[in-house]
Amino acid sequence: MTQEAHVTQGPLTTEAGAPVADNQNSETAGVGGPVLVQDQLLLEKLAHFNRERIPERVVHARGAAAYGTFTLTRDVSRWTRAAFLSEVGKQTETFLRFSTVAGNLGSADAVRDPRGWALKFYTEDGNYDLVGNNTPVFFVKDAIKFPDFIHTQKRDPYTGSQEADNVWDFWGLSPESTHQVTWLFGDRGIPASYRHMNGYGSHTYQWNNEAGEAFWVKYHFKTDQGIRNLTTEEAVKVSGLDPDSHQRDLRESIERGDFPSWTVQVQIMPVADAAGYRFNPFDLTKVWPHEDYPPIEIGRLELNRNPENVFAEVEQSIFSPANFVPGIGPSPDKMLQGRLFAYGDAHRYRVGINAANLPVNRPHAAEARTNSRDGFLYDGRHKGAKNYEPNSFGGPVQTDRPLWQSTPVTGATGNHEAPSHAEDNDFVQAGDLYRLMSEGEKDRLVDNLAGFIAKVSRDDIAERAIGNFRQADGDFGKRLEAAVQELRG
Repeated sequence: MTQEAHVTQGPLTTEAGAPVADNQNSETAGVGGPVLVQDQLLLEKLAHFNRERIPERVVHARGAAAYGTFTLTRDVSRWTRAAFLSEVGKQTETFLRFSTVAGNLGSADAVRDPRGWALKFYTEDGNYDLVGNNTPVFFVKDAIKFPDFIHTQKRDPYTGSQEADNVWDFWGLSPESTHQVTWLFGDRGIPASYRHMNGYGSHTYQWNNEAGEAFWVKYHFKTDQGIRNLTTEEAVKVSGLDPDSHQRDLRESIERGDFPSWTVQVQIMPVADAAGYRFNPFDLTKVWPHEDYPPIEIGRLELNRNPENVFAEVEQSIFSPANFVPGIGPSPDKMLQGRLFAYGDAHRYRVGINAANLPVNRPHAAEARTNSRDGFLYDGRHKGAKNYEPNSFGGPVQTDRPLWQSTPVTGATGNHEAPSHAEDNDFVQAGDLYRLMSEGEKDRLVDNLAGFIAKVSRDDIAERAIGNFRQADGDFGKRLEAAVQELRG
């Protein structure tokens, strides 16, 4: 977007609207004297500046985003009654935020890290948020382990740096991470740009139709630009020369009219299949093989408009997988269940209790009709309307129709592992992924892993990590062990 010529818009004012006489010089007690506390413009500017940065996201802090359009290209009414998915050709406005996971706000884009994929649909029934990654799987399968995992990726409390000991100690003691780690250290671990990678809803969700039938669904967003990645060596150069590489690439592609797009696919599983499926279909560390549930193309996502202000729209944007619309709901995925709470809670703390009313987060169809009032930055939009329900003053009422179908449950409460399935295993799919790779891909995967494992300070941590990959595939473990031994001498 080119900058237009400067046009004076009237006098500069204080935040209260009073005109500013002098914005170049502080008010002092005489020429060269001390600054006066009565200079309210100075105090206002400094106080506001000190508060211009809200706390960055604990994870996914470094990101870029764009607005776009989702177009439905297939009739899916047999599976879901979601209004924005009701008619072929129907378009829905969207906002998509990409991010890295572990880095801080000022970190480089071209690093080996999963990429967040947070997509907001501004539907006629309110906002639907789909929160995933550029990988179809994740490191852990239960949200109770998520804070521990992230602590290993962040800075050590003593050294202030990310430590290989912490990362590999946790991964080695968490065999379920083997599949995702194999993916992360392979060729797709460092995308060349946000445009040249796939996106995934990752979790399993529920679709339900007008007849009350329910289905389990997984989302896939296949890049129409083609997959492009960076090698470790290329990424080091890019990170040093252009830390904002991904953010700049996305912005400039839209500015020149080269709108990135993705073909949207879903995998559909009848609810009745889940209990007897060969592994737990709600396990976030596993994919559903395409031969079991072939991907079905349903639409196209295009990004075609840049945010006007990064802070107001990208940093203050909020997403929560708990934001469903009629026809779509959650599954028993234990990571998803934790995120249903955690995302909204993080935004209420980070941005504020009224964050949902900021322009980027506000529903487009109609103003949200809630009885929540007051709090930080409340704008009085409800005026004098009653703030309770039920009431006899014409307030909003419940619909008596749940957004999704209920899930039957049985048994006693307790700290349970997920139900057991015949082929539940933490290593099978990691091994399958390894065996799909070419020899060159295997070489690069082993080199990437070995270079990181070799940095740990204790042999037992390295041996345990290698052991997980050996269980995934014997050749994988053998090659990795030899590479680590060579680096560690």
